[in-house]
Amino acid sequence: MACVAARELHDGEVVFVGIGLPNLACNLARATHAPNLVLVYESGVIGAQPARLPVSIGDPSLVTGSAMVCGMADVFQLLLQSGRIEVGFLGGAQIDKFGNINTTVIGDYATPAVRLPGSGGAAEIAIHARRTLVISRLHPRAFPERVDFITSPGHRSRGGTREELGLPGAGPMRVITDRAILSPEPSSGELMLAALYPGVTEGEVVSAVGWPLRAHATLETVAPPTPDELRLLRDVLDPQRHYL
Repeated sequence: MACVAARELHDGEVVFVGIGLPNLACNLARATHAPNLVLVYESGVIGAQPARLPVSIGDPSLVTGSAMVCGMADVFQLLLQSGRIEVGFLGGAQIDKFGNINTTVIGDYATPAVRLPGSGGAAEIAIHARRTLVISRLHPRAFPERVDFITSPGHRSRGGTREELGLPGAGPMRVITDRAILSPEPSSGELMLAALYPGVTEGEVVSAVGWPLRAHATLETVAPPTPDELRLLRDVLDPQRHYL
């Protein structure tokens, strides 16, 4: 998933980076095909050039060599809400057929079975980033037909389409899972099967989502990680390597 996400990034793009797999993917891209990637961290670091993989958005390694260090309000108001963020990364407990993401509750909002961490900056990223990449492991519980709560809007929510709601960003353009890649059908915004990982069948993916998943006319095959990508992930970017 980290390799696939890294390949979605283009050199010179401005990317809002989250911790976890997005952090790993962005720094892998910067170490390979996109050395001029502009990394923006929610803590207020712009143009981060970490010498090692940062373990949090408050990691001091982000500051050295960065273009600017500012407050979180500047990141959201001056960069994200003004349309300067080209790519945003998101994840969630639930992702539905239209790319709506739930990180708030499982079950009824008033009496939930599980209360989740909430939005953080995810709703703003989903609304304002020019395009969004979503990373999540494929499982029927994580991909229901309809999320229990819309934390971050996708292509079509209960209030209407993004255009009807006046949302500026493009919404989730690629949903990267551990078995396949999903992308929206242009007219409806419904997520469809776009690419399969090596050794994975279409049936395995269809059985792991909660709606009748359709496939795009041309189904891609994802190339496996290259030896250089694996070397960077395991020997250079692995955060445990720096703290053992």
